[in-house]
Amino acid sequence: MILGEAVRAAESVRPGGHRRLARLDTSLELLLERAPADLSARVLATVVATAGSTYRKPGARMMIMADGSYLGLLSGGCLEADLKLHAQSVLDSGVARAVEYDMRGPDDVLFGIGAGCEGAMRVMLEPAGVGTLAAAALAAAGRATRAGLETWLLTVHESADLALGTYCADDELPAVAIRAAQQALAEGASRAFEFNAPGRTRCYIQFLAPAPHLLICGAGQDAQPVAAAARALRWRVSVVDHRPAFALAARFPGSHVLLADGSALRSVVALESCHAAVVMSHHLASDAAYLRALADAGAPDYVGLLGPSSRRERLAEELGAAAGGLHGRLRGPVGMDLGAVTPEGIALAIVSQIHAWLAGR
Repeated sequence: MILGEAVRAAESVRPGGHRRLARLDTSLELLLERAPADLSARVLATVVATAGSTYRKPGARMMIMADGSYLGLLSGGCLEADLKLHAQSVLDSGVARAVEYDMRGPDDVLFGIGAGCEGAMRVMLEPAGVGTLAAAALAAAGRATRAGLETWLLTVHESADLALGTYCADDELPAVAIRAAQQALAEGASRAFEFNAPGRTRCYIQFLAPAPHLLICGAGQDAQPVAAAARALRWRVSVVDHRPAFALAARFPGSHVLLADGSALRSVVALESCHAAVVMSHHLASDAAYLRALADAGAPDYVGLLGPSSRRERLAEELGAAAGGLHGRLRGPVGMDLGAVTPEGIALAIVSQIHAWLAGR
């Protein structure tokens, strides 16, 4: 086997101290949101180990349909054609299997795909239609993470004793595997794990933190591309505004839209569940109220404020002593300096800065 070394998760990050964990690899959400509900014949492909330089890391997933179409990517398009052939074999037999790709040599003669990636990857392929082990495990994990909870998935990719496939916390597993999964959950880190039951069993335990939760305070026209950019990354998005004409769910597809002013913010949004907030109502008194609520709550650790430095300073004066509650958390003007001039460009700058901050960059 080419990929026997231990693997540490890269899909969840703890940017520092007490900050809540966020998972930037949202391939799970992609599959749960977009996989056709009425299509039973499909194969789940999961990266369970890598070595060297690879496009995706352990825990990344894609779904391959019976017609050859697929959701997600495990490479930059280099391996997908070959994976589809293996997936068809899994569909025909109904038996899960692992495949390996090693592109670290100079010739790349084994697969003839000429990827030049200088990396190796082990991929687990398993039936994932209605009623399968994989479908149930993904659904259970999705329910937990959508609720803002941490959970785990365990993928057995080599064993003479256990059925190969993806298991969740609700499934029956050997006690040694359960303990390892619970330890991964406690430590907030994924891991490769081997045990004897009684034969050798290799598995990948993926710790799953919730996807990032972005709170947007203000539902004006320029808030729409911010929400859209975050939703394109499959983040959870909540939008709050005090104006009934703006706080409309139809204006923010996929987001949770609430009608409330700043004084009611803490009663309508669990701020402790948010990873980042952006204040952008374009209404001075409303922005001050939102900032005051965020300062009092002490969460989230990232608070962005739209507008120039002079407006930030004026709002600080409005807040008075309460502004101290935002010390070290407030970023204003919000966003990376990308030279953005359109609402869409500004949204890109804002979401890019939040993404970088979540990744500890």
